[in-house]
Amino acid sequence: MQITTRPVIWLFLALAGLISPHLMAQETLLPAFSKMTSLSDGWEPLEFPKIDQHSNYELAQDEGVQVVKAHTSGGASGLIARLNVKPGGSMMLSWRWKVSNVFKEGDARKKSGDDYPARIYVAFEFQPDKAGFFERAKRKTVALLIGEELPGNALNYIWANTLPVGEFVTNPYTDRTVMVAVSSGSEKAGEWVNIERDIIADYRKAFGESPPPVRGIAIMSDSDNTGEQSTAWYGDIRLTPDNPD
Repeated sequence: MQITTRPVIWLFLALAGLISPHLMAQETLLPAFSKMTSLSDGWEPLEFPKIDQHSNYELAQDEGVQVVKAHTSGGASGLIARLNVKPGGSMMLSWRWKVSNVFKEGDARKKSGDDYPARIYVAFEFQPDKAGFFERAKRKTVALLIGEELPGNALNYIWANTLPVGEFVTNPYTDRTVMVAVSSGSEKAGEWVNIERDIIADYRKAFGESPPPVRGIAIMSDSDNTGEQSTAWYGDIRLTPDNPD
């Protein structure tokens, strides 16, 4: 596995910065794209070593509402927001998104097809007491190299190619990331689609246990594997826990 060329691996490294606490009031857990004056208002660029070609993100107007417009053409990068949110009985993540097209060669089950016109990445805190010796040793080595502790498991909500909506698939690069198809195919390409997920329930289904705190959320449109092109639009993303204390 070429860990120096795959966003899913470097996403763990980039999200290591999310370890710093950044808990806000419930209504502002994630800065709203519709109210931002620049992309740096609570979100940060997510770029990957050895990938020189980046996806492009900009604030844009769509039907009178400000959203984030992302374009990818054979590259990869994203935007991340830092969080430290303890889970409760439920934690709802809701958003709306739109894509121009899906990738013909996209396939969530294969490394060569691990690209998506739109995805939302939810990173959780690493739990060393539940990891084996070699996993802890590997993470300690990486932490020494980059000066940060890595996050743990992750959920990726994706706009898939042919994967059925509702399907859970382990990422082909790491079993610590599970891909969840919440949109699929080209039938609704060009249309806004509203999504709502209980990430506590999804985590339990994906990993068989209750989740640790959420450490960060990222959006990403990438096509470095398939070399294809797509444009995506992301509306406001809301994260609503039932115990925001």
